[in-house]
This record gives sequence, C-alpha cells and structure tokens, in this order.
Amino acid sequence: MTEPLEQAALKSRVERELERFVGAEVEALLSVDEDLAPLADVLRAVTSRGKRLRSAFCYWGWRAAGQPDSDALVRAAASMELVHAAAVVHDDLIDDSSLRHGRPTAHIALCEVFADGPRQTARARSLAMLAGDLLMSWAGQLFTGCGLPAAYLAQANGLWRVLARELIAGEALEILHTATEPDVGRSLKVIRYKTAKYTVEHPLHLGAALAGAGVELRDVFSDYGLPLGEAFQLRDDLLGLFGEPATTGKANTDDVTGARPTALIALARQSATPAEHRALMGLLGRSTLTPDQLARVRAIVQRTGAHTRVEDMITERVTLATSALRGVDLPRPAHLALTHLAAAATARQD
Repeated sequence: MTEPLEQAALKSRVERELERFVGAEVEALLSVDEDLAPLADVLRAVTSRGKRLRSAFCYWGWRAAGQPDSDALVRAAASMELVHAAAVVHDDLIDDSSLRHGRPTAHIALCEVFADGPRQTARARSLAMLAGDLLMSWAGQLFTGCGLPAAYLAQANGLWRVLARELIAGEALEILHTATEPDVGRSLKVIRYKTAKYTVEHPLHLGAALAGAGVELRDVFSDYGLPLGEAFQLRDDLLGLFGEPATTGKANTDDVTGARPTALIALARQSATPAEHRALMGLLGRSTLTPDQLARVRAIVQRTGAHTRVEDMITERVTLATSALRGVDLPRPAHLALTHLAAAATARQD
C-alpha cells in the first residue's frame, strides 16, 4: 500500500527527532566512559529503524481532537518509538530471538563484545537488559521534555502509568502461559495487553489527552484501537510462522521453538487430530527446527483451518476498527489517516 505523503512526512519528522534525541543521549553516555561504546551502538541500532506506527497514532490522536500540527507534539509522539524499542529489546531477550529487521538482536550483537571472556552469553544478555531499561527511561524523558506546556502534559500523566503497567502485564502473562495448554481466549488477552494497547490504543489516548479531549473521543479510540491492535499482532503471528526471513527480517521458527501461546497455535492444537497433536507437542519448544519440521507445523496449521481462522479474525477486527470511526465528527485529515493506518498496520508483509 502506498504511504500517503503526509504520513511519509510525519515519519521523517519522527526519525529526525529520534536521531537528535538519541544522538545527544548517546554522547552523554559516552562522556561517562568510552568503554560504553558497545552499549551506545546497540542503542543507536534499535532506535534507527521501524514503521513508526505508534508515533503516528499518537500524532493523529492529537489532530483528531482538533489540534493543529505541532513540532512539540511530534517529539511527544516520537517517545512512543522509544517505548517500542525498549519492549523489543526485552521481548527478544525473553524469547531468545536472534533476528529483528534482518539484523542480530541486541543481546546477540553484544555477544561479540565478550567473545574472548567468560560468561559471554550471560554478560551480553545483562547488557541488553540494561539497554532496554535505559530506552524506557529515555521514552519518559523525551515525552516530558517535548516542549508542550506543563498543563498539557499533566493531562496525560495517568495514561503514561497505565501504558507501562499494562505492557509489563502482557509480557508477564505471555511468560506465565508459555508451554501451557492452548486457550484462544487467554492468547487473545496476552495479545491485547502485550501489543494491542501500547501499539494503537495508548498512543491514541495519549495524543488525545495532550490535546484536552474528553472521554467520548477516548472511547472511540478504544473501540478503534483495541481490535486494530489485536489484528496487528495476529498478522504478526501469521508472518512469524509463514513469512520468509528475507522479507520479515525475523526467524520463522521462533514462535514454535519458544512454545509461545499464540492464538494461531492454540487454534491448530484445538482442531488437530491425535496424530497431529502429538506431532505439534513434539515440535513445540524444541531448540531448533529443520526445514521439514517447520513444513510439518505449517501443514498442520493449514489443515486444521487455523490459518484461515486467524485471517478471518484479522478481517473482523479491522472492520470493527474502521466502523468505530463512522459517524464520528473527526477532522477529515485525521479520519483519512486513521483509516489508512488500519490497513497499513494489518496488510503488511514484514
């Protein structure tokens, strides 16, 4: 899907704000000690790429409330990308993922730093964990220092706390439910708190709160953001198994080797024959998968109809999201942008 010019311009502005902020913070970090260069390199790398969807939702939450374009708001919106970068670093650690955007994940890249020393993996993971913690701190720093009046920022303080709490809750639930019996409802709850809320709903709410919007608009954003955020992650789950690493930039075996509680695998396990169920149980949680084993998992997921059902769930949720915008008195640019973002977030190949 072609990116609208206004959205492309917004993405460029967010990129510039991130480059400026991260550059200054990295410079301050290196002033402590030049030996922190490997940590600085990772921080630059994980903040230098991305779709910038979360910042876009925050920006259009502001504009939907009738506020004009604002450089200060763009800086506040850019902080959403630092929240995402922090979540990515921590998520890759938890899942022991090796690739992200076609490059080594933070803890894998940092292994080179300790190649000649003891406890290479443990030390690299520890340093990556600290990188994720610092990124979350930076997110709050950029948000509060964006340049908007203190009265505007005060309207969003409570929502920022909710974002952090629910993001951690979602990650914790995924850990607690990994390698347990399949439960689609439980899987969808993990999706809602781990991804849907901080990807769509919370950025929209923050933008609207900064703009002084009332509860009515935030309710519309929940009706739009929650199903869309779920659809976004369901698409990610499909790409995680059926996508090709050259396109997605991620390994297509991670969800299986990690025995993650995805709705896709839960649906497949529920509808599998006894032989298929045994095969899945024998492959879920393995440290590695051969091409033939991956093909076997894919075949079971398709034969059980789980692939088709998840596609239907995505379509249903995108329809719910876009329907939430109908009949709502939004500025036309915001309505068009949110409609486009609903498609862009879910009809992607990476």
